[in-house]
Amino acid sequence: MAKSWMMSRASEDSAAIVVVGYGNTLRGDDGIGWRAVESLARRNLPASTVVLTAHQLDPELARTIAQAKLALFVDAERGGKPGSVRCQAVSSDAPDSDFSHQLTPAALLALAQNLYGTSPVAFEITMCGEGFDVGEGLSPICEAALPRLVEAIAQKIGI
Repeated sequence: MAKSWMMSRASEDSAAIVVVGYGNTLRGDDGIGWRAVESLARRNLPASTVVLTAHQLDPELARTIAQAKLALFVDAERGGKPGSVRCQAVSSDAPDSDFSHQLTPAALLALAQNLYGTSPVAFEITMCGEGFDVGEGLSPICEAALPRLVEAIAQKIGI
């Protein structure tokens, strides 16, 4: 199963909002997505919100995503200014994928569309990491910027 932790006020079958934080918490800043959604889950979220964490996006999430009205994918990225937050719309018109290792948010939306005939409005919200070496915990710059990432997610949810 894709999720390894879930904090929700709704069941996955009735979620209007799905927030997925993903990455590898044993690779430094790659765990940004997990940390952000764990922090978000401590807030007073709308009753129809499901918050999930996963090491990577996989096909098992397609059903949950298809049933939502809004999906937010939270992850770390490389190649920018560490601590910077980016939010961009994701569409389901992704090219075909063999689903052999890891799905992108766009490919997961396309899978939901293909299997269930629908996919939600979706956004990918990322923070640029500084260090991805083996080890737990975020770099100091990403730890300090984490509240900005959580706030960006909260704004998309409308809280």
